[in-house]
Amino acid sequence: MVLKFLTPAQKKFYEDNGFVKLSNVLSPKEFQEISDAYDDIFARKQREHVAELESSWGGTDMKKLAQNRDYTVKAVHALQLHSAVFTRLLLHPKLLDALEDIMETPDILLHHTKAHLKPPETGAPYLMHQDYPYFPFKNHSMLAVFLHLDDTTPENGGLAVYPGSHKLGPLTPHTAHDEQNGTTFYVDPERYPLDKATPVTAKKGEIVIFSYLLLHGSYLNLSERPRRMFLAQIRAADDEATEDVHKSPCHDMVLRGKNVRREARMKDRYIH
Repeated sequence: MVLKFLTPAQKKFYEDNGFVKLSNVLSPKEFQEISDAYDDIFARKQREHVAELESSWGGTDMKKLAQNRDYTVKAVHALQLHSAVFTRLLLHPKLLDALEDIMETPDILLHHTKAHLKPPETGAPYLMHQDYPYFPFKNHSMLAVFLHLDDTTPENGGLAVYPGSHKLGPLTPHTAHDEQNGTTFYVDPERYPLDKATPVTAKKGEIVIFSYLLLHGSYLNLSERPRRMFLAQIRAADDEATEDVHKSPCHDMVLRGKNVRREARMKDRYIH
């Protein structure tokens, strides 16, 4: 395969570890436009729907991870429905070249997007988990595109991973239920504790792409700095969902290539 964006070393790193960090996707101008649009969306939503933004997990294991402190994280979903800036990001040629190198297919679909904002001093951690249980697919092509909008370290709630854990395949998760987020899935915190994971530090504008089978979580933000992130989940067009769950706005939007599995039903579905 001829690589379009990744170096052979980056491709090998992804295959071995289940993630790769990229620092040369966005120009400074593009990043600033994204950062400004992100802040505008959260400012508008916090004025209008602040109670609906809470996205932290509940449960005994979470309370223990948060050291019994109060914690919070704010979330907005489907950012491409709030600003064209995020539509342009999803269609960014360099990003799609990188995804094509990793996925080894030219046919790339969107699954969903969301953004998490961890405020200073109270930003929620997340237990180690795979994204697989939320939206399982047959061929496990699903990738996360994690854009850092702030310089990020463990001190302000950064990402942590177990390198190579994507090779373990789907793991049986623990589950917890809370009124805000419904059922949450995470792995045994005794076997895969956050403090034994590998921190992924990043500069603002850097993107981490990782498999939805990679064990990942994030730290409690007790610093004086926020941690802003944007996440897009992307899959190969020829992959199939094994459960009919987690449908979202713009689900199966074609970002590159074509969707040969899409049924042609325009007449009976939309014309009355």
